[in-house]
Amino acid sequence: MKQRLLYQRVWTELSREKSMIFMAGPRQAGKTTLAQILSKSFTNSLYFNWDILEHRTKFLNNPNFFEEVTRRDASRPLIILDEIHKFKDWKNYLKGIYDQFHDQYQFLVSGSGRLDIYQRGGDSLAGRYYLFHLWPFSIAELGGHNREIKDFLQNPLNISMDDSDQLRNIWTRLSEMSGFPEPFLLQKDTSYRRWSNTYSNQLIREDIRDLTEIKSIKELETLYYLLPSKVGSPLSIPSLASLLRVSYNSIRNWLSVFELVFLVFSVYPWTKQITRAIQKERKIYLWDFPRIKDKSSRFENMIAAELFRAVTQWNDLGYGTFSLHFIRNKEKQEVDFLIANQGDPVVLIEAKMSDSKVSPALKKFQANLQIPAVQLVGNHEGYKLISNNGQKILIAPAFQWLSRLP
Repeated sequence: MKQRLLYQRVWTELSREKSMIFMAGPRQAGKTTLAQILSKSFTNSLYFNWDILEHRTKFLNNPNFFEEVTRRDASRPLIILDEIHKFKDWKNYLKGIYDQFHDQYQFLVSGSGRLDIYQRGGDSLAGRYYLFHLWPFSIAELGGHNREIKDFLQNPLNISMDDSDQLRNIWTRLSEMSGFPEPFLLQKDTSYRRWSNTYSNQLIREDIRDLTEIKSIKELETLYYLLPSKVGSPLSIPSLASLLRVSYNSIRNWLSVFELVFLVFSVYPWTKQITRAIQKERKIYLWDFPRIKDKSSRFENMIAAELFRAVTQWNDLGYGTFSLHFIRNKEKQEVDFLIANQGDPVVLIEAKMSDSKVSPALKKFQANLQIPAVQLVGNHEGYKLISNNGQKILIAPAFQWLSRLP
């Protein structure tokens, strides 16, 4: 469980081709732990953390400090640069050491979302690194039954009922403790609540304050505490702006900052082949999903997190250009999720915690798109396959189907 094998495989594949790898993801998701695990496969390695005063002082005195790594043999050393993005000129620094040393060292650069955002625009580091994301624990990671991506794309409805009791227990534990390693491994309600409150306060009052020039910290906190009640429905930014008595742009910018530091993630509507589809409103989900009191909304959020982990990892590995969406029309008919690849729909996924009857909206939109569909339920002893206009709909326990995601 602690070895993060799903992500070790990502590292192994990416590091074959690039000598500088970026690892981004939420705070306390296990990035430093994974970096230390990876270092064990190198005879020679050096760990640097900008937050450690001694490390920072050495860096400022000698930016090429890693040349002092103690070597046991002639193999290429691994240099881990943790939180280096807090150095003001970090991009130019990394560009410089890559250009000079990329054939002599393997670099792993670990940090928060600030590593991620610079991949989206003009970047002096372009072509010099691969990026992958490390997320909190998921049922797919902990269950250990992952399919190959080719098999999944050929038949998304494939399922096995092996290890049902074990997977059900993991799913319940994720629901109550989140997938963040510290509370998940402690398995105590009181520990989770202490961790969760400290986590959100630290991100908002420290990381976001340092990252941005936002001064309305109290309003920012209020917005975050409002979001659990908004999960599962398209988010109305004007409504939130009116409620908090701030501008539309303030809410939009604050949500962007929440995404930047991985407090939340967004899912956007799918409109192709959908008559009268809504086009603007998105849905927001939390990484710390036990904060959501409504069990059905939390169930949907957990599925969203599993799917989001999958599509981002598939993109990181170069398997395609995947995206996650939902469908909703102006008649309020909705399917919770749709996975697409290169702009083409792949599979529909509906979350129905306690309803094993096929959703009418799922049948309708499947008939429109002519793709496989899955209805994930909270708990079921087996699965069903239902015919619908030449396609099949799989009804199955969420933990069972999601545990097999690549």
